[in-house]
Amino acid sequence: MATTPGSAARTPGGPIVVVGGGISGITTAVEAAEAGREVILLEREPYLGGRVIRLNRYFPKLCPPTCGLEINLKRIKQNGRVRVLTLAEVTRVEGERGDYQVSVQLRPRRVNERCTACDRCVPACPVERADDFNYNLGTTRAIYLPHAMAYPQRHVIDPATCLGESCARCVAYCPYDAIDLKEQPRTMVLPAAAVVVATGWQPYDATRMENLGFGRLRDVVTSPMLERMAARDGPTGGKIVRPSDGAPIGRVAFVQCAGSRDEHHLPYCSSVCCSATIKQTTYIRERYPEAEIHIFYIDIRTMGTLEEFYARVTAKDERILLHKGKVAAVERVASGRLVVVAEETATGRRREMGVDLVVLATGMQPASRIESVPYDEHGFVTPTATRGLFGVGCAKRPVDVVTSVQDATAGALRALVSAGR
Repeated sequence: MATTPGSAARTPGGPIVVVGGGISGITTAVEAAEAGREVILLEREPYLGGRVIRLNRYFPKLCPPTCGLEINLKRIKQNGRVRVLTLAEVTRVEGERGDYQVSVQLRPRRVNERCTACDRCVPACPVERADDFNYNLGTTRAIYLPHAMAYPQRHVIDPATCLGESCARCVAYCPYDAIDLKEQPRTMVLPAAAVVVATGWQPYDATRMENLGFGRLRDVVTSPMLERMAARDGPTGGKIVRPSDGAPIGRVAFVQCAGSRDEHHLPYCSSVCCSATIKQTTYIRERYPEAEIHIFYIDIRTMGTLEEFYARVTAKDERILLHKGKVAAVERVASGRLVVVAEETATGRRREMGVDLVVLATGMQPASRIESVPYDEHGFVTPTATRGLFGVGCAKRPVDVVTSVQDATAGALRALVSAGR
């Protein structure tokens, strides 16, 4: 890897470095920049937006996330104090308050600033890859635009699947000379007066719960996957259907605490899963007015004003049925339907229910670890004595979007104070 010349120079009083370009990182960056501070925003994916941009709707207002993110992306574009680096993974943070050094690995996009996102290169590419933006529910070509609202609005090449210079068909079809298949990874060290870790969250690996069938049964999906299925720009065009055959659904089961509050998986509550499930019942009801929706739960936890959201959605809908009990297994029977096997908490009885789709409300866990950043036993960022290095949003604990934005705004203020604003 090449190293950016001069990048290791130590410059006390440098910019605020924000690690993670999801809703928390974007909020921290724009708030600090609009207060007059130089900010470098680092994101390891080829686009900003994190998990939020993959949502269909927020709760409790049930509005799409694109409007809020569009405003924030406009704030970034209009503010020259924010420098954005995508495909940038932080490997280490060293130093002390007012004088940090942030080590970064920059992966090659292999598509430069001349790209107009015209899409002419895509049909020319002969290779397909799993579409990670859509949780592998579909595919893209090896050169692709991550999503319609991607920032930066540029294509990217997946080095794991691209055939490289032995193919180069995309190069021939690009009229703007925007593709550089020879671009190499780089490393750099950035000076920082303060470092804000906003690395967000990732869904718990549902394949680890073999009894629930994920990865083995196509009609078992996770909550994040259902968000993409419900989204109009998603892999099914907003249709919620059985992945195995594209058939409509008449009965769906939600399995709460899938991997959460379990000593064998995640011992903590992820706090938002119940509200997310209640939100997703509205998606199904819109598309299937007569469908039965069954929610298997340990406890329903909808804190604060979200309790009103829970009551509003469930109280008047007789086809949303809640079952207090732990799901023991999900299997497929000869007819092709799934069968959910659960134990009722109150009676101890075994219940079996045939359904068309199972949705696992998987827990939230931290997305990544950075060397020398302090974490607790679950991988969440912990406070530091120096106060110049700290986490915001879901890097600190599982929280919803509103709480993430509030915490990130406070984080911007803390960074400004720590950096000597």
